[in-house]
Amino acid sequence: MPTKKKTSKTTSKKEKELEEMVKKLEEKIGKIEEVKQIEEKIAEKKEAIKEDLQNQLIAQNKFGKQFDDMIEDYLYFFELKERLKHDIDINGIRYKNTGGNGFSTYKPNESVERLQKTNGQMLKILQDLDLKAP
Repeated sequence: MPTKKKTSKTTSKKEKELEEMVKKLEEKIGKIEEVKQIEEKIAEKKEAIKEDLQNQLIAQNKFGKQFDDMIEDYLYFFELKERLKHDIDINGIRYKNTGGNGFSTYKPNESVERLQKTNGQMLKILQDLDLKAP
């Protein structure tokens, strides 16, 4: 069975491939760190909003698990909204996509539409609870 000789061309090609892999890994690590920071900010905001909504319910003498559950739903949508906004910040309103045929096209970012629907659902929950936006 013939073996491939190691030449300076093959080693330099492998070195370039390794360098590219390292670069991609560093980019991914940077994105992971960025996401962690965003998650921390979201958690802080989420806690403040939860406290404010609960205080508004207490001021209206509304108690019960159903209200707490609706607040949790609102907070879930809040978290989703923040992630959608982050996606729009990264990818923009439109993004470049390469199809199976190899041609590149621009497609609308679905996060924009989902953000609008999420905001509408959040407003509906506040309206149902008779609360004001925190």
